[in-house]
Amino acid sequence: MRKEERYEKILAYFRQEMPNAATELEFVSVFQLLVAVILSAQCTDKRINQVTPELFRHFPDAQTMAQAEPEEVYELIRSVSYPNAKAEHLVKMSRELTAKHDGKVPQDMNALLDLPGVGRKTANVILSVAFGKAAMAVDTHIYRVAHRLGLVSKQDNTPYKVELALTKHIPEADIPHAHHWLLLHGRYVCTARKPHCEKCPLEPFCPKQLEGSRLE
Repeated sequence: MRKEERYEKILAYFRQEMPNAATELEFVSVFQLLVAVILSAQCTDKRINQVTPELFRHFPDAQTMAQAEPEEVYELIRSVSYPNAKAEHLVKMSRELTAKHDGKVPQDMNALLDLPGVGRKTANVILSVAFGKAAMAVDTHIYRVAHRLGLVSKQDNTPYKVELALTKHIPEADIPHAHHWLLLHGRYVCTARKPHCEKCPLEPFCPKQLEGSRLE
């Protein structure tokens, strides 16, 4: 099967079955989404959703978090991965937003990347989820699924290369949804250690390219 045909079949399935796919992180503002995404690095969304209600009760916006000390934030996020570093990043990020952006999360990639604790994946999530832009965030799930489904080549061996390959082949209007389609498929079906091929609706045309599909 040609790669173009595989893309067509996979995208057609997701459009039909998951038209309203969205992030599983819980938030009520763009700032809170940014905080949740920073916290979610190497941690489950379920854990983050257990932590953020109390965190946002104390620090609901950039202005209030900018006035906090990292130690205060740490006490509220200590159950997530790397809480010390993340507490430092959140406070510094909030201070940068307050000082340079009037407390508002920018809609520009470079401005987002200038914020402490924000890498390309996080910036793409914000651009896609908060602002509806055609940005493809590549995490370990998307990296794995893209390789296993044959959507990218073995030479696409970094998150950035996978991002470029996916955005080249996926129609711009689908890209914000495709991030969630591939992520959720990887989280619940095409799992890292033992993919559930027996219940995968994409199995009939999946090449099962398992080698090199894990991002170390």
